[in-house]
Amino acid sequence: MTTSVRGGQLARLLGQWHSLPGRHKRPDYDALAGAIRGLLSDSRLPLSVRLPAERELAESLGISRTTVSAAYRSLRETGHLTSRRGAGSWTTLPTGHRVGSSGLWAPDDGLDMIDMGVAASAGPVELVAAARAAADDLPRYLGSAGYHPTGLPELRAAVAEGFAARGVPTSAEQILITSGTQQALDLVLRLSVPAGAPVLVESPTYPNALAALSARRARISTHGLDPRTGWDAELLLGALRQTRPRLAYLIPEFQNPTGHLMPAGLRERLVGAAHATGTELVIDESFVDLSLDGSPMPPPVAVFDRHSRVVSIGGMSKAYWGGLRIGWVRASAPLVQRLAALRVGVDMASPVLEQLVAVRLLAQEQEIVAARRAQLTFRRDTLVAALRELLPEWQVCVPGGGVTLWAELDGPISSALARAAEDVGVRLAPGPRFGLDGTLERFVRLPFTLAADDLTEAVRRIAAVRHDLDRASRPAWRTPAVIA
Repeated sequence: MTTSVRGGQLARLLGQWHSLPGRHKRPDYDALAGAIRGLLSDSRLPLSVRLPAERELAESLGISRTTVSAAYRSLRETGHLTSRRGAGSWTTLPTGHRVGSSGLWAPDDGLDMIDMGVAASAGPVELVAAARAAADDLPRYLGSAGYHPTGLPELRAAVAEGFAARGVPTSAEQILITSGTQQALDLVLRLSVPAGAPVLVESPTYPNALAALSARRARISTHGLDPRTGWDAELLLGALRQTRPRLAYLIPEFQNPTGHLMPAGLRERLVGAAHATGTELVIDESFVDLSLDGSPMPPPVAVFDRHSRVVSIGGMSKAYWGGLRIGWVRASAPLVQRLAALRVGVDMASPVLEQLVAVRLLAQEQEIVAARRAQLTFRRDTLVAALRELLPEWQVCVPGGGVTLWAELDGPISSALARAAEDVGVRLAPGPRFGLDGTLERFVRLPFTLAADDLTEAVRRIAAVRHDLDRASRPAWRTPAVIA
């Protein structure tokens, strides 16, 4: 699926692309080609996007067409651009290189392993008492078969009340309880995305969402997020209008992995564009409760929905505990019933006891979430301080919420750094895991969900191996594990 970028849009993405003045100043065409390669490697410019015509880009940049022609020629020579007479030029990667975004969970195989590949916190202290109280509630349900495909009525009502408190009037009939947010997404995709359907996602984005889309054999296009500013409204809405995707999956609250928060104005325009293009918006609200700086939150995307285009998904993994596999879908009541009918063929229903635990925890939401926010704020600040002291060359945009930092490295070394860090007991999730086609090698996701001492020690180890990478004479390749 090929979209296009206009000259003015590409010029804005390129910013200050000219070669820096100096004795070894690069030719303008070389600097322009290098800047476009950089946009591709950082996934700010997606693959398979048609670049503007040479004359259009030259006018937008205020340079000669000859310079643009030479830059495009350089990009074709390095495999970053493919051109065909009459069809234009579109972005590619050399030799069709692709890196899968999905990966396998690795076992916690060492007591000294600091696992920074998982962006989830330990359970709250209130969990044990909630589980005991839930066990006392269980006899009320033992007289039935225990299958509740849409979820226990009291849990659906509690979740609906949470939406209403955020300004989205919601009835219990609009809530489907699922076994985690990932299942909520999977059910929506099963219902809404036939094989080959076009889908739009952010880049970078949540790796398991990409895996779920790949399983549906969706045709994925991407909107590249700026590491510092987040969504480009014109490009995002333009991508919707050009590709007219069946579905768009977005994370507007403290986006995973960048931590950006989508402004209210863009949320409203997004819903309007989705209605015009016939696109279903799947809004992942996994981090909506984790605002860390006390700033007012924008209204939920569903507030602007007048045509049942928005499906909100969320759960208890981030603010409460990942081991409590409770998620939900908020949608129109008819869509919830269709999802429940589909869900019966997957796992029948969520466990009754876990749902009762969730009811007890949601009743203590104010105290539990406040404690979680304070904990994460301290850990975020600890991680940022350690990075600034030990890895000052890295660029980090400090998020106002969520659980992750998106660190821009001092070179395209993310995968190599992850391999080296494993040897010193730190497990990392390198940038390419969060995108498509081998991009994002200049980035790594760093969650701040571990204890502060572990975060500081992890950065110390990472800094040591980062220094060793510069001195290594040749790469040390690993023998691939056999997966049967």
